Amino acid sequence: MKLSVIDYRAADSAKQFVESLRITGFAVLTNHPINQQLVNRIYADWQAFFNSQGKLDYLFNPQTQDGFFPSEVSETAKGHSVKDIKEYFHVYPWGRIPESLRQDILGYYDDANRLATELLDWVDQECPEEIMAGFSMPLPEMILGSQKTLLRVLHYPPLSGNEEIGAVRAAAHEDINLLTILPAANNPGLQVKTLEGEWLDVPCDFGNLIINSGDMLKEASGGYFPSTTHRVINPKGADMAKSRLSLPLFLHPKPNVVLSERHTANSYLQERLRELGVI
Repeated sequence: MKLSVIDYRAADSAKQFVESLRITGFAVLTNHPINQQLVNRIYADWQAFFNSQGKLDYLFNPQTQDGFFPSEVSETAKGHSVKDIKEYFHVYPWGRIPESLRQDILGYYDDANRLATELLDWVDQECPEEIMAGFSMPLPEMILGSQKTLLRVLHYPPLSGNEEIGAVRAAAHEDINLLTILPAANNPGLQVKTLEGEWLDVPCDFGNLIINSGDMLKEASGGYFPSTTHRVINPKGADMAKSRLSLPLFLHPKPNVVLSERHTANSYLQERLRELGVI
C-alpha cells in the first residue's frame, strides 16, 4: 500500500481522493487551503498552555466531553490495556476555551470544517450509486449544524524513559468519526498500517494534509470505505526530549443521523467512548 499524494487544485482531485480513501482509508492533499502560519501559531500558543498549570482550570466535563483531559485519564485504545502517553484539549465552539486562545482555534475549526464538508461532497460525487443508495442522506447533510464535530489539540509530552511498559504515544487504533482532517504535526511519529500488516511513516511536512476515513463512514458505506489502523510511535534518542503536538478535526454527524440498520451516530459514538474508557 502507498499513500497517494493528491494536488487539491487538480481537475480530477475529487476522483483521486475518493479512490485513495477506498483503497487505503487515507489520502494526502497538497496545495490545500489550510493556513500554515495559523497552525504554527496554534502549536506555539497551545504548547505554552500545556506547559502551564492553568490547564487544570479547564478539566474536562464527563457529560459534555469538552475541556482538558490530563494524561491520567487519557484514552486506552480499543484492545489495549495501557493508556496512551498524551494529554489533550477538546475544542467545541460551544465549549470552554481559554480566552487568549479562542480566536485562532475557532478560526481554524471553521476553516477545517469547511474543507471537510467539501471533501465529504467529493465522496458523495465519486462513490458508486449503490453505495450512495445506502446513505440515509447525503454525507454533507449528516454534519450540517452538527454540534459534535470535535477539534482535539493533542500534546504528547517528552518521554522520561520511565513510562509504563507497553505504553506508546497513541496505540494502534481506528477513528470513530466520518473523516479526520490532520495538518502535519510539529514532529514525526504517525504511522499507517497497510493491508499486508506493514507500518508506513506518514511524512511530517506541512505541505501535506492527511485525511482518513473513520468507523462511521465505514459503517454508513457498508464497509466500502475502510477505517485504517494508525498509531503514533515513541521517539528515540534525542527526540525523546521533544514534545509533539497535532490538531485533528474529527468530523461527526448529528446524533440522530442513521448510519446503518444497527446504529445512529449517537449510539455508535457512545459504544466507542465506553470501549475507550472515557465514559
